[in-house]
Amino acid sequence: MEVPDAAWPLSPLIAIVALVALWAFFSCTETALLSVNRLRIRHQARLGNRSARLADQLLAHPERIIGTVLLAKTLVSIGTAALTTMVALQSGRHGMMLIALSLLLVAALILAEIGPRACGTLYAERVALPCAWVYTPLVKSLYPVVQLINTITRGLLRVLGVSAHSTSSHQASREALRNAVVESGIVIPQQHQRMLNSLLDLESVTVEDIMIPRNEIASIDLSDDWDTVLEILRTTPHTRLPVCEENLDNIVGILHMKKVAHALVHGEMTRALLREMAREREAYFVPAGTSLSTQLQNFQRDRRRIALVVDEYGDILGLVTLEDILEEIVGEFTSDPASLHKDIHLDSDGSYVISGTINVRVLNRTLGWQLPTDGPRTLNGVILEYLEDIPEPGTGLRLGNLSVEILQAADHAVKTARIRPIVEDDALSKGAA
Repeated sequence: MEVPDAAWPLSPLIAIVALVALWAFFSCTETALLSVNRLRIRHQARLGNRSARLADQLLAHPERIIGTVLLAKTLVSIGTAALTTMVALQSGRHGMMLIALSLLLVAALILAEIGPRACGTLYAERVALPCAWVYTPLVKSLYPVVQLINTITRGLLRVLGVSAHSTSSHQASREALRNAVVESGIVIPQQHQRMLNSLLDLESVTVEDIMIPRNEIASIDLSDDWDTVLEILRTTPHTRLPVCEENLDNIVGILHMKKVAHALVHGEMTRALLREMAREREAYFVPAGTSLSTQLQNFQRDRRRIALVVDEYGDILGLVTLEDILEEIVGEFTSDPASLHKDIHLDSDGSYVISGTINVRVLNRTLGWQLPTDGPRTLNGVILEYLEDIPEPGTGLRLGNLSVEILQAADHAVKTARIRPIVEDDALSKGAA
């Protein structure tokens, strides 16, 4: 018995709709599972939430989720395309194949990918917890197939001379994370995006890039006049100070100001007592090339907050603190939201009077500028490198879109400079055009 031609396409059409819906399910749930708050899921699992416990177990091996979804979506997409082609051929109409595949492309992009992924991102927890019941048996049942495919893939890559453990994999992963942060849009607030990008940059920035230079280190010299030493102890804004004798290379120790408070109040402080207090905490030295991510871990491991940066000869170059590293992540710490930085002063005409000793990274971070950071580390260094000479006061130059005027220069260095962003005159440029 022959089936009427008009009734034939109905079943494949229903199957196509079902496959597109299944495709959308996998897109939505994969995005939800991989973007859900792991800490929150783990907390709910500890409270006895069975769905959260299953989701937490799945997220312990995210590569299995990705492999399972990739396999399932590949099968679904192939099946959808095959059925669409069959329906188009069955119709017998000229050009129906092109129309059917165009409709499938639109449906796949909007209904099966973009829409479901947006939904999975916005309602990650609501979607992830129920779908954990579906994915748990699915991942287990498809795991042998996924493993076989991964083994075959690694074998083919090895034949082609591509290592699965390439030395650039870490860098690629970091760039992938950076792209994910940039593409997160409104899901992650802009301030949090900046913090995440700063975290990713910690590996490429060294302590030498952010350290306080040697000539700016606040310290106590035991060989100074005693009244001078007492004045420093009473007025210093720092909680920890290096104590040296004669010069900074002869470090006695690191003094915590809370140790001297009682003796200062009662007039019991002496040079010998100060020396003894400083020796209770030995100085902590780190190589200049140490990355910020490594030094952050070292500070945590050694329970330290301050370190002296030394070069390959053991000479002290500067000082770095835990707060300096944290400021690289979250920005400047200040009690006054309207203030900028102690070395940056906003003038009434909109220009900035800036100390030449300011770190270029701090300057860029505070004012949103983009001065080069791969060369000299201070504003003075950038200016001297550009001019290749020691400038006189009044000298002007242009650094990118910044106009720089030297205000003070002494001791072979730029002490202060006035900088103002150059605003291009749109009206003038249009008139010239």
